[in-house]
Amino acid sequence: MASLLGYGKSDDRISVTFDGDAQRPRRRLSPNATPAPVFAAVEPVTGVVEIRVPAGKRLEHQGIKIECVGQIELFHDRGTYYDFTCVLRELDVPGVLMGQQRYAFDMSHAEKPYESYNGLNVRLRYFVRVTVTRGYASSLIKEQEFVVQVAQPAPETNTPVKMEVGIEECLHIEFEYDKSKYHLADVVVGKVYFLLVRIKIKHMELAVIRREAAGAGPNQHNESETITKYEVMDGAPVRGECVPIRLFLRNFNLTPTYRGINNKFSVRYYLNLVLVDQEERRYFKQQEITLYRAAE
Repeated sequence: MASLLGYGKSDDRISVTFDGDAQRPRRRLSPNATPAPVFAAVEPVTGVVEIRVPAGKRLEHQGIKIECVGQIELFHDRGTYYDFTCVLRELDVPGVLMGQQRYAFDMSHAEKPYESYNGLNVRLRYFVRVTVTRGYASSLIKEQEFVVQVAQPAPETNTPVKMEVGIEECLHIEFEYDKSKYHLADVVVGKVYFLLVRIKIKHMELAVIRREAAGAGPNQHNESETITKYEVMDGAPVRGECVPIRLFLRNFNLTPTYRGINNKFSVRYYLNLVLVDQEERRYFKQQEITLYRAAE
């Protein structure tokens, strides 16, 4: 079972070092997690396993193996794990270890199709797991987490979003966003036109909402969280007024959009435009946007 602070099991006699580890960027998937090295989806996962046996001691074993695992965990489903990637390599045949022993590993054939994610009800993670099998006692196990980032090319088509919303004889507005697909460091540019205003508007705000759906069917859990919210306009607009929108996405903790990942979960993002009148009534319109990680 995964621990709350780290991820999985750890034996101090075993260490895993990824190639290029000192220069590799690190990323923390949750506030309590240890920052883990970042790999691009196309990068091979290679490194060295070191096993240390105390001086004067022997370690008899029935074989040593390493696995590269991609795993989805649904929190609400009693901590159920689903492996979508698992590549196994044998590091050593049965024998006896003394002192220190190092094993190079190459998991370049392990597929990493999805970006790492840690959400409200689901976690998608990658790790390598070293197992030293012993016939006379429990196995020694070491898990080492790493983070995968999946870069995508800019979409070939990216049409602007234009919509109208209104209340008959009271309010009629048009709003538009410059496109419907944004990379994680992009800027949302848009504007709102007031064509008819017969109610007293107090202010207007724009929010980015993340919706996570984990599981399927009757066991699906849906959660929404507001990532950010800011006031676009303060005061009553007049007919014919145009209010600009500019939102810098790089300032927020966003992930790419996930759609039907291994039939286990989805994560979608929405821009929520809200008008609040003098009586605190709220009029809103949501628009889904697609987020992706741009190639650097």
